[in-house]
Amino acid sequence: MTLQEIIALDKKYYMNTFGDRLPVCFVKGEGIKLWDTEGKVYYDFLAGIAVNALGHSHPAVVNAIMEQAQKLIHCSNYYYIESQAKLAQLIAENSCCDRVFFANSGAEANEGAIKLARLFFRKKGFPEKFEIITLEKSFHGRTLATLAATAQEKYQKNYSPLTPKFLSVPMNDIDALEKAITEYTCAVMLEPIQGESGVNPADKDYIRQVRELCDRKGIILIFDEVQCGIGRTGKLFAYEHFGVEPDIFTLAKALGGGFPIGALCAKEPFASAFEPGDHGSTFGGNPLACSTAYAALSTIINENLSENSAIMGEYLISRLNQLKDEYSFIREVRGKGLMIALEFNTSIAVEVKLKALEKGFLIGSVGNNIVRMLPPLIITKEDIDLFISALDDILKEYY
Repeated sequence: MTLQEIIALDKKYYMNTFGDRLPVCFVKGEGIKLWDTEGKVYYDFLAGIAVNALGHSHPAVVNAIMEQAQKLIHCSNYYYIESQAKLAQLIAENSCCDRVFFANSGAEANEGAIKLARLFFRKKGFPEKFEIITLEKSFHGRTLATLAATAQEKYQKNYSPLTPKFLSVPMNDIDALEKAITEYTCAVMLEPIQGESGVNPADKDYIRQVRELCDRKGIILIFDEVQCGIGRTGKLFAYEHFGVEPDIFTLAKALGGGFPIGALCAKEPFASAFEPGDHGSTFGGNPLACSTAYAALSTIINENLSENSAIMGEYLISRLNQLKDEYSFIREVRGKGLMIALEFNTSIAVEVKLKALEKGFLIGSVGNNIVRMLPPLIITKEDIDLFISALDDILKEYY
């Protein structure tokens, strides 16, 4: 089909939740490159919004999908599943968690974390402890509960009344957090590095103070690492940057190397609050998803791609800062590893994104003045140099 035929079909039959999408349809991917219906090549600096950590069509992921699909795609969680058990072991042995539950998405993993935190206190005899505090500008998902946890009015406004007993405080303000805690608080839930609001890393001292405060008040600390986990920030898990460990954390996006899967990860005794019948999923943790995720995560660990993320991220940030020195309308370059934002003093982000697309580079925009880069962890200096050259040509138009 031609691009115009695909667009016409989409506009007639697909629910219009995405508006007018970018005018391109991809038919093939390999590594950091994508090809559209016309055969044009693009460099993917968005990685499916931090999903394709190994790039496109990585042999380990493709082979895992093919081999498992030929044997067994789905059975159900009534039965033991080898790849599910092995993936849970791989995550637990490489992180601070003791047990894992698999879902189909980041939103589902976060729903599970919310349920687990509330259930833990209920089973301890404190059913009144159900409030959860999140941070302003957060993003935790699009289900009703995770929307309530998402402290951005633009996502919430059309879905009230929201799930009750969520409140938010500013990031990096420990006093505001402490004042918000009451006898009803069961958990603090945060992204150590916020993604959807424009790549906002929390201060190291703040995260350490949050951990100390939760310990002192007897509150569960939940980290949402759906976007910032799995090597994205230069460590396998973002919490490693801060010298603290969460009680519960969630994963998705990069975990499956492109295949949908989410994970709810918890330490004991919190993990054991879930007992038979308390939680479940029809598709979550199926053989195909877990085999694929095992292959993706094993590759990231064995090939030390977290370190490549740190090295290439530092290089990309340094090249972007060179542009900042040249163009006064660049306000800030920020991020960790390969989770990076470029903020402008003026509303040109969407235009820059579209001009980058024309030049064959995929980036994202947040609002009108931030562009976001989330390239695959396999990126090279040569890829970055090509992108910086193209971005420099674009920015010259505004100078």
